[in-house]
Order: sequence, then structure tokens, then C-alpha cells
Amino acid sequence: MTFQKKLDDLVKKNNSLLCIGLDPVLEKLPKQFLQEKFSFFAFNKFIIDTTHNLVCCYKPNSAFYEALGEKGIGELKKTCDYLKKDYPEIPIILDAKRGDIGSTNEGYVQFIFDYLQVDAVTIHPYLGQEAIQPFLDRKEKGIIVLCKTSNPGAGEFQDLRIGKETIYRKVAKRVVRKWNKNKNCLMVVGATYPKEVKEIRKLAGDMTFLVPGIGAQGGDIKQTLQTGLNSQNAGLIMSSSRSIIFAKNPREEAEKTKNTINRYR
Repeated sequence: MTFQKKLDDLVKKNNSLLCIGLDPVLEKLPKQFLQEKFSFFAFNKFIIDTTHNLVCCYKPNSAFYEALGEKGIGELKKTCDYLKKDYPEIPIILDAKRGDIGSTNEGYVQFIFDYLQVDAVTIHPYLGQEAIQPFLDRKEKGIIVLCKTSNPGAGEFQDLRIGKETIYRKVAKRVVRKWNKNKNCLMVVGATYPKEVKEIRKLAGDMTFLVPGIGAQGGDIKQTLQTGLNSQNAGLIMSSSRSIIFAKNPREEAEKTKNTINRYR
């Protein structure tokens, strides 16, 4: 089954566009998890078990696990294995923002798709198609290309113009017209830039966007949905991490966010 089909099925089943980022930080974990041998995994398992019927996918960010070295990678693997075994219908996106020369990417591809066995990954387009081809060749996987990111400094390069067009528009067109031959491309488009969400939607047709920035970064959910939904009243993976997983009641916060999203669908 392709990532897109798996995603679409769960969007319908759970009536949800909410993606929860599994981004644990030791200093923020509740005390009961710090006593566990595998603190990150125990925390992730708690989040997954309490929110699994509210989401369309989960998105661990590789950096939080890499920071702990071998132990962290082990906890990321345990998290992915747990999802694959107990919740196989839920897609996993690894937020890794990879992108290097082809031979290096072969190593990334094997780690991400063969070892962790996730369903999708974020990549950056800076080195061009020749470099990211090993990702694009994985037809059943979701390849999520950074286009207009949610951070305040995104415009430093993404808003630069080549002729009359911004770089992010050039990226969007390249993804849609050249890189998506296997129909497995998606794009990252931040909720903190709703005008650009609308602009890129016009270029991308029904392609799905991963949309960070709706939680702690303060992106406007209503505006993003009004400008970003595709013709199927979907096409957005609305990602929130810290505001949900570190909430006093993560399930309650996740349900609140899901319901807010659905209010404007």
C-alpha cells in the first residue's frame, strides 16, 4: 500500500487531518517516564495509546533521538516498531530533512525505509533531482519536499526571486511537474504563511501538504484550511507537536485541535 493510500484511509476512518509530532525532550518529560529504562519510548507509547483514534499520522523528528546517540536511535526504532505492530494502519512520517549526493542518500534511504520502516520522510530540494532520486524511486513511500517552511526566517532564501518568481514557487513547480512521476511527492508548506499556502495550492492541484506551525508556532488553522484544502476537502496534514505532547492532558489537547481543524473543513 502506498503512503498516500494509507493516509487517505486513516483520514476517512478517524475523520482527522491532525498529525502529532513525537518530539520528546528529557527536560520536559513527566517524572514517571524518566524512571523508565526507555524514557522516550515509554512517553511516545503513552501519547500513541491515548491519541491513536484522533490522528491521521505520527511524525517523529529524528533530531530529538539522534541527540541521545545510540540509545536515542534505539528508542526511535522501538517507537516505529510499536506503531507498525500495534497500529499498522497509522502512517509514520520521519521528519529528517535529508538531502545529499546520490550515494549518501542511498544510506539515508536504507536507514529510513528499510531499518525504521517508516512510510514517509521530509527532504530538502537544494541539491536537485539527481541527488534525491533514491528517495523518489521508492514508489510506495511518501517523499515530502520542503517548499515554504514555517520558521520566521524561511524567506531568507525561499522568497528570493529568480526572474519574476520566488524560489519556493520554483520548487513547487519542479515537484509537481518533474519530480512527481511516481505520484509519491508531497510538499511542506507552513501554516504561518497562509497566503503562500493558497498560492502553492493553485500550483499543486490536489497534492497533499505537510503543514507545520499550527501549535506552538502560532499558525492560523482557519486561514490555512480555507486556503489549503484540496478538491477532496483534505490534502493537508496539520502537524502539531509541543502544544499537544507536553500538555497537561495530551488527549484532551489533541481532541481540541482535531475538532478545531474539522470546524473549518
